[in-house]
Amino acid sequence: MRIAVPSETQGNETRVAATPDTVKRLIGMGADFVVQSRAGLSSGITDSEFETAGAKIASSAADTVRDADVVLQVRRPVADALHGVKPGAIVLAVMDPYGNEAELQKLADAKVSAFAMEFMPRITRAQSMDVLSSQANLAGYRAVVDGAAEYGRALPMMMTAAGTVPAARIFIMGVGVAGLQAIATARRMGGVVTATDVRPATKEQVESLGAKFLAVEDEEFQQAQTAGGYAKEMSKEYQAKQAELTASHIAKQDIVITTALIPGRPAPKLISADMVKSMRPGSVIVDLAVERGGNCELAKPGEVFVTGNGVKIVGHLNVPGRLAATASSLYAKNLFAFLETMIDTEKKELAVNWDDELVTATLLTRDGAVVHPNFQPKS
Repeated sequence: MRIAVPSETQGNETRVAATPDTVKRLIGMGADFVVQSRAGLSSGITDSEFETAGAKIASSAADTVRDADVVLQVRRPVADALHGVKPGAIVLAVMDPYGNEAELQKLADAKVSAFAMEFMPRITRAQSMDVLSSQANLAGYRAVVDGAAEYGRALPMMMTAAGTVPAARIFIMGVGVAGLQAIATARRMGGVVTATDVRPATKEQVESLGAKFLAVEDEEFQQAQTAGGYAKEMSKEYQAKQAELTASHIAKQDIVITTALIPGRPAPKLISADMVKSMRPGSVIVDLAVERGGNCELAKPGEVFVTGNGVKIVGHLNVPGRLAATASSLYAKNLFAFLETMIDTEKKELAVNWDDELVTATLLTRDGAVVHPNFQPKS
């Protein structure tokens, strides 16, 4: 059982899919481990640390994946980079398949069994494998840190001999994992925090963290959650009512953090150009959905943009990767927890249960075909 960890090649990815700890544990289960040279350097992990854990170091991506039974990556590998892996090899990564169907077909053509870690069902058994939660947690924390850095003023109220410094007003839009962590972090840093979400279940969560909840609580709001716990796309009428409520609120805020995402769809637009114009100079918007089109109409991917009225709009890409060492540690544990379910620890070999609900929920390609039901031709 040969497990390979190539360097990341997509974008400015700083994370790595294994750590010395997960390498050591998988070798204990019978694996031979190969890591591409310098793959962990951006996460603060040297080749020598991987070697000490028992991994071999390969000089190139081709040498790393050659004859691999399992390939671990952070982002979806380019199909050409898998040349040399065994037919049927398992590939675990965040696959981002929506809108990338051509790349998905290339993975099928490469005859690998590709698993989308972001499709992991949110059930108790899979909590340790939930990459969306582990990475969003860090993104929510980092969003507050980035917002505070750009704000240029203190966040907590301070009583000094020279006068009182007022607490910063911080508004969190979208109360998933990232939003809840942003609320908790903003509260710890001394901000006065409000938050909004279309899902009614989040109201109690927001208030339990000491923040104030803001939403149009009508009949549609009461039904605005899927069985899986995700937000539904709201009607145009509801969006208009919610926008009217939040517009006056945003004008009074110092820092606004947006985290709203709907799986498989572009990010919903929550902050219009007019709302940005209503904000005071020096206020900050941090858009965590910028990679999906952004929650803020004016957000620019990969940029900190200053508007004509002096509002900073932060559009950093790969926000979890801005905490690469921590993000890699959590992500590698997510991968280990899932891969562990596919290994017969007595025989020390791969033994995938293809009927396992975790497998069927995440499997995208197998035996040269795209097999996930979300990507089958519409009849």
